[in-house]
Amino acid sequence: MSVGKSVVRLLRLPCFALLASLMFSASAGAQDEDAMAEFGVDVAGGPTEVIVAENEPGVDAGDETTPAAKDQNLLSWVIKSLGWGYVFIFLALSISLVSLFVMNVLAARRDTLCPNELIENFEELLNEKQFQEAYDMARADESVLGKVLSAGLAKISRGYDKALEGMQEVGEEESMKLEHLLSYMALIGNLSPMIGLFGTVHGMISSFQVIAVGGASPKPAELASGISTALFTTLIGLAIAIPAIAAYNILRNRVSRLLLEVGVSSENLMSRFEDVQPKGAKK
Repeated sequence: MSVGKSVVRLLRLPCFALLASLMFSASAGAQDEDAMAEFGVDVAGGPTEVIVAENEPGVDAGDETTPAAKDQNLLSWVIKSLGWGYVFIFLALSISLVSLFVMNVLAARRDTLCPNELIENFEELLNEKQFQEAYDMARADESVLGKVLSAGLAKISRGYDKALEGMQEVGEEESMKLEHLLSYMALIGNLSPMIGLFGTVHGMISSFQVIAVGGASPKPAELASGISTALFTTLIGLAIAIPAIAAYNILRNRVSRLLLEVGVSSENLMSRFEDVQPKGAKK
């Protein structure tokens, strides 16, 4: 009897092991089926077809009529980013700069400041002792040199020193007019970056306001709007200021050089009157 019980116990052990293995494999297979079902795989016959609802938001990748897919014109984007206020300001500065540049280029010509033809004709009349004709010709000439020479001849009767003083006064007055006209270009060159900096601060404040109001998830489009305003105002402000400052310095140097030639030429032409004394003065 003891031997029979032992044999029965030995036979039970493989049965229990086989039963346990069958239960484990069944549970593992059930888990694999659940996992594959989550990923859309059909256990019986392969992968299942994933059907996306047509009205599901954010999945319509083939729709080309969405606002994000539309082509936006660069000019309209710039105007929208700047706003009409900045557009009018920068447009006014640009038109003013172009107008001032043309006016200063015309004023900085040699024919306007120190024409060679006037020098030759004036000297020829002085050599022929035709002082009244020389005075009339200089007075009729609209150049700076003509105004300086006419002022000197008008006071030559009061002495050479008085004539030089009159020439210097007219030369300084004309130089001041030219400098004033040039200074407006420098003003635009200094003002444009400041307006661009103002727009930069304005745009960044708008972006931070979106972050403060929107919380942890602000809308990227609203953030991009403020940043676009900041960048475009800075860009256009510098685009106006750089040529304005460059043109101002180039034209100022040209005007200074031509005015120096006016002074030298006028003194050389009037140097023959150095011995002229005021009327009534003793020699």
